[in-house]
Amino acid sequence: MIELAFAKTADGLLPAVVQDFKTGEVLMLAYINRLAWEKTLATGKAHYWSRSRSSLWLKGETSGNVQLIKEILVDCDQDTVVYKVEQLGGAACHTGYRSCFYRKVDGDCLTVCAQERVFDPATVYGTR
Repeated sequence: MIELAFAKTADGLLPAVVQDFKTGEVLMLAYINRLAWEKTLATGKAHYWSRSRSSLWLKGETSGNVQLIKEILVDCDQDTVVYKVEQLGGAACHTGYRSCFYRKVDGDCLTVCAQERVFDPATVYGTR
C-alpha cells in the first residue's frame, strides 16, 4: 500500500483536493485519514473523514453523488493528494451545487457564480 505522511499532523488528517477528471474544475476540498485512504484505494470510490461528524464518509452515500476515482496525484511531501474524479449525479457540494466553490468575492460580498443547484439539499438531507 502507498504510505502517506499521516503522522505529520496532530489529527492524522491530510487535505484532498478534488477535481473533475475531464475539465480540471476544482469540485471540493476534503480531508482523509488512513482509513479513508485505504477505503478509497480498495473501492475506487472517494472516501473522506468528516471533521464535523468525526466519522468515515463515502462521498454520495446519502445524496447519490458518488465520486469515482480516475487518477490520484500525491505531492512531494506525501501529505496532500489530488483526486481526479468522475462526479456522478452532477453535484459535489452538500448545498446542491456542482462545486463547493460556487461563490466569488465581489468587493466585500460573496456572490453566487453562474451556477444553478443540481439538487435541493432540504429534500436530500432533510432540513438543514
